[in-house]
Amino acid sequence: MKAYAAASSTTASFEKIRDAASAGSGEKPAKTTTLPYRDVLERLWILDAVEAWLPTGNRIARISSSPKHQLADPALAARLLGVDADALLEGRPGAPPVPRDGPLLGALFESLVTLSLRTYAQAAEATVGHLRTSGGAHEIDLILQRADGRVLAVQVKLARDVADRDTVHLRWLAEHIGDELLDAMIVTTGDEAYRRPDGIAVVPAALLGP
Repeated sequence: MKAYAAASSTTASFEKIRDAASAGSGEKPAKTTTLPYRDVLERLWILDAVEAWLPTGNRIARISSSPKHQLADPALAARLLGVDADALLEGRPGAPPVPRDGPLLGALFESLVTLSLRTYAQAAEATVGHLRTSGGAHEIDLILQRADGRVLAVQVKLARDVADRDTVHLRWLAEHIGDELLDAMIVTTGDEAYRRPDGIAVVPAALLGP
């Protein structure tokens, strides 16, 4: 569970997570040995991965199918990793057992936004996935899809302000799926919700709602 907590908001491979969970052991357990443990955690809803979103019509080539790892609650991940609010805010949670890009606080902020949007999506009978092209050239943190196939694309940013560079992947997606994109949004730590001149919504996490 600690290894999966460290992998929050990443698409780390099963092998990396297994190796982190068995660090210091001379022999790594076989996949057939460890998979049942993971399956139990999934059935208990402790592990709640975000599956890869696959667009209709094959409009985007080379899509990764790896799930993005999440625990049921980011507070559980923080507890498992032994970090408190001060450690997260000061950026000193220590070396992660699973490599990741960016600070742990950013990963847990994405986990919190994911948890919130999943709740609202379930009420709207929508599904939640993520998009990552092979090699990681383009990545969308969350894709919410309605029954009619149209989607809301969401990027999560651990900051108050949004720059043009933060919208690159959303604009790329709009070019590829056209009218299938219902809306695009960046979730931040700011105070006010607004729309940029390019039409992309900027919404503080505190203002998210159904």
